[in-house]
Amino acid sequence: MPSHPSGDARDGGHRRIRAEPRPHTALAWSIANTAVTKLGTMVVGILVARLLGPESYGTYAVAFLALMAVLSFNELGVSLAVVRWKEDPREIAPTVTTISVGTSLLIAAAMVVGAGPYARAMGEPDAAVLVALFAVPVVLSGITATPAALLQRNLMQGKRMLIDQTATLVTVPVMLGLALAGAGPYALVIGHLLGVSVTTVMFLRMSPLPWRMGLSRTHAVALLGFGAPLAVTSILVFAVGFADQIVIGGLLGATALGLYVVAFNLSSWPVTMLSRPLRQVTPVIFARLQRDPDAMRHAFSRLSALVLTVTLPGCVALAALAPEVIRLVYGEVWQAAAAPLAWLGALAVLRISFELAYDFLVIAGSTRSLMTIQVVWLIALVPALLAGAAWSGVGGVGMAAFGVGLVVILPLHLFYLARAGVGIGGLASGAALPALGALAVGGAAVGLRAVQPSVWVTCAVTGLVLAAVWAVLLRRRREDVSWFRSGAGSPTPTEPPTTRSEDIHV
Repeated sequence: MPSHPSGDARDGGHRRIRAEPRPHTALAWSIANTAVTKLGTMVVGILVARLLGPESYGTYAVAFLALMAVLSFNELGVSLAVVRWKEDPREIAPTVTTISVGTSLLIAAAMVVGAGPYARAMGEPDAAVLVALFAVPVVLSGITATPAALLQRNLMQGKRMLIDQTATLVTVPVMLGLALAGAGPYALVIGHLLGVSVTTVMFLRMSPLPWRMGLSRTHAVALLGFGAPLAVTSILVFAVGFADQIVIGGLLGATALGLYVVAFNLSSWPVTMLSRPLRQVTPVIFARLQRDPDAMRHAFSRLSALVLTVTLPGCVALAALAPEVIRLVYGEVWQAAAAPLAWLGALAVLRISFELAYDFLVIAGSTRSLMTIQVVWLIALVPALLAGAAWSGVGGVGMAAFGVGLVVILPLHLFYLARAGVGIGGLASGAALPALGALAVGGAAVGLRAVQPSVWVTCAVTGLVLAAVWAVLLRRRREDVSWFRSGAGSPTPTEPPTTRSEDIHV
């Protein structure tokens, strides 16, 4: 088994894991990992999309949608218990693994059986084989659920970066080579399968605890009781997050779905760059502070202000420059994707904020409120999406998704956060300056488009304005940045956290 990047100490034949890094160190690793991974996959995605075109890309999107659906609940939410567990995680790790693997095998089998009916229902029968192939990552996800959660618990984002980047280096040439060879959507599927296989091997080798299966009835009951509401919530989260794609695939066809997915992927750049790294760290931050509710609420308010400082101006810039970005990145054949991107770019701000609130409410024990939010969201979203698709195609779907998020779901999140003791006035105060910065960036983009025709000039100058706005806002938030870099309220060495990683022996 490879040594830990942080260094190991040998003691009595056991390998010790050193004290956990501070949250800002883990976040730095996670952001670097995400930036490199996202940049690589985005470049490859652009090249493959240009090679395949909207129709073939839409076929792949139909299959990938099925994979995302089952991954939302395949391990029944039990892996998060490893992150939140207040005692030594070795007590529950074997049971978590057994539940994760068992449920993943059952779901993968159902996925293979249902591949044909699903593909026909989505109007793309050619996607059936691709859906069946995606059953493999479902099983592998169940196998790696516990090791991945242990790495997250111990903030080992350096190891996670090594895993992800190795998989990317192996996957990229395969995807590009197969796409150039005319493999169509199979280029993306085969590349994905290869990447997941590589990460599975590395997760097992780098896990802080040995991988093994076992079953404790006591722990199984507790884990299922903890995970079942989260699994149901995750299904609802998937339904909310992908209802737009389901509606488009079912009503408008695979080609329209390909256009929408391209727009969605571009709008997810800020979500992936910030929200994914944060979600590797924020549950741990909140979990460490859960015995001090006031400190946990204060941490959420400060993190929310920092998140909006970065995301609000950036996402507004993306939305304002939607036609230019699509033209530059994907080419004229994809220009119809600009209509949904304008709305999805704005929706990205809400998505990031909602995910931060989700992690806070999970640790605060408000899982029922999360389920309520998702149910209300889905009930409001589906008719809005159907109306949007009938009115204005993929652009109408994007507008409906943003409208429901802003008018219905944002107030609902604020209501439950207030019930959990978070000061809404403080959240509004933290959003005020980022909102002004976003107006400046959006105004610059619109003004530049009106006075000169060059796409390059519009994007470049708007980017400079965005950089200036970020510099000013982050300077205003320098105390919050210093707070996060100092540990974001983590317990001090004289007040150890509930479970220290150096107490975990392998």
